[in-house]
Amino acid sequence: MRSPRGTVDSYVDCAGENLSVSPIKIQIRRKEGCQDVPLPRYMSEHASGMDVCAAVKEPVTLHPGEIRLIPTGLRIAIPPGYEVQVRPRSGLALKHGITVVNAPGTIDSDYRGEVGIILGNVGREPFSVERGMRIAQLVVQRVVRADLVQQEGLVDTQRSSGGFGHTGVK
Repeated sequence: MRSPRGTVDSYVDCAGENLSVSPIKIQIRRKEGCQDVPLPRYMSEHASGMDVCAAVKEPVTLHPGEIRLIPTGLRIAIPPGYEVQVRPRSGLALKHGITVVNAPGTIDSDYRGEVGIILGNVGREPFSVERGMRIAQLVVQRVVRADLVQQEGLVDTQRSSGGFGHTGVK
């Protein structure tokens, strides 16, 4: 179980099937002056997301209701067929109301600019983002692309156009 170093992990699912997971390689480059900011990393053996850190020059205060783009000082090269999703950290969300506003944010495989995290404060108190603070999670996902086929009509379903709470709350 050494996937942080790039080896194959084996797991047994609930049906007793052996599953193997081979990590993909994602190239990463630090922005000049950001060598002190930790690289994204998995914080536990089976974590789905890598925690990513803020590369702010000075602390940034997020006031309640405020949204800010927080730099990471990182550029990444994701292989085609994959994306990296940016998701909130549950502890920051629960304890401070800090979230990723466009969650999950998507970093496409052809993007090569600096990764920025759109943080918002839905809490009641100001929150200070400091350099090196773990602010979000990066989750690598496979991507399936679709070919759209225009039709005159669509196959109807029992649900049909019901949405936005049509099933109620109980």
